[in-house]
Amino acid sequence: MSSIELTGSQKSILTALVDLHRNRENAVKGDKIAGEVDRNPGTIRNQMQSLKALQLVEGVPGPKGGYKPTVTAFEVLDMDQLDEPAAVSLTHNGEAVEDANIREIDLSSVQHPEQCRAEIHVQGSVQDYENGDSITVGPTPLSKLVVEGTLDGIDTTNRILVVQVDRLEAPVGEPDH
Repeated sequence: MSSIELTGSQKSILTALVDLHRNRENAVKGDKIAGEVDRNPGTIRNQMQSLKALQLVEGVPGPKGGYKPTVTAFEVLDMDQLDEPAAVSLTHNGEAVEDANIREIDLSSVQHPEQCRAEIHVQGSVQDYENGDSITVGPTPLSKLVVEGTLDGIDTTNRILVVQVDRLEAPVGEPDH
């Protein structure tokens, strides 16, 4: 893990760049990042200069140019730079979300199901979510875990959905690992 400290704005912008870059595999335009984080394109350009100075972003010149994250960006965000991460589906209000994948699921209080919450770490945008929305995650690749619940909080900077768990389901038997 790197010792670079980012502001909330820098982290949000860098996370958006990483997610958009993973979906396209080419340079990402500043306007696209601005739309993702709901900021002015001029703000994005200014922040990209500081992220370039920290060696977290590379500028790509030309008409197909934009920005690309460096390997250090993945380290600073504590993200794996996987070619093809395992697909874990996300359903939002009954509809599959095509441009999102689940990076991590943290469960709390599984001993007390009525108090159980899940932190769902999303690779993709969390801009269109609101408290009270219905969320379903899974099944996960190895344990086949499915988490269903109601959205209770959103951390847009870290792309975390906090879900009040209504149902946890996993097949009985040995996992696939």
